[in-house]
Amino acid sequence: MEADISIIGLFLQASILVKFVMLTLLGLSVMSWAVIIQRSRLLSAAKKNVLKFEDKFWSGVDLNKLYKELSVRQDSNTGLETLFHTGFKEYARLSKLNSKVPDAVMNGSYRAMRVSLSREMEKLETHLPLLATIGSTSPYIGLFGTVWGIMNSFIAIGAVENATLAMVAPGIAEALIATAMGLFAAIPAVIGYNRFTTLVDSVEMSYANFMEEFSSILHRQAYSDKDES
Repeated sequence: MEADISIIGLFLQASILVKFVMLTLLGLSVMSWAVIIQRSRLLSAAKKNVLKFEDKFWSGVDLNKLYKELSVRQDSNTGLETLFHTGFKEYARLSKLNSKVPDAVMNGSYRAMRVSLSREMEKLETHLPLLATIGSTSPYIGLFGTVWGIMNSFIAIGAVENATLAMVAPGIAEALIATAMGLFAAIPAVIGYNRFTTLVDSVEMSYANFMEEFSSILHRQAYSDKDES
């Protein structure tokens, strides 16, 4: 009777351990693609929000008006909106308490923005370690399934006197599928991780630059208020 050498046929003929390895790799592949799609959408939206807010911020809009606008929809603010809202809110609060000490006002405002920056970056980096883990471990999981399958094939060959290619090929093919599935899971995960890491670094740089520029504006305002008082 001829062995079924289709992928499904080889899977059904595989040992329980090799089947478990294949199913594990399939699950990791699905998981990595779900993360890739979700992260791609989120980081793309973050990049667009940076450009959109910067255009609005540098258009000459009144900062008090912008702050009130963001306060109305505070729960939906993201990225630079959150940094601006947090920094301006702390600046306004501290200005009332320490109007004669601009440095204290600036330090408090900057610390508040740093905390918001850390939280925003944590959101952007969510699940990226999972992609790195899948990318680094999947080939080894697949290799383990391959080694186990080949070992079983050689054990089966040793049990018969005359081994033919028809007897050996299905077992070897079944074992190599595990390696192929490991690479199938790992390659998109590694590519996605590298791409998203680059995007996260780019967005973080935009956030950090905005913080410095906004702090300079608040710094001038703080000393201006001191001179007036």
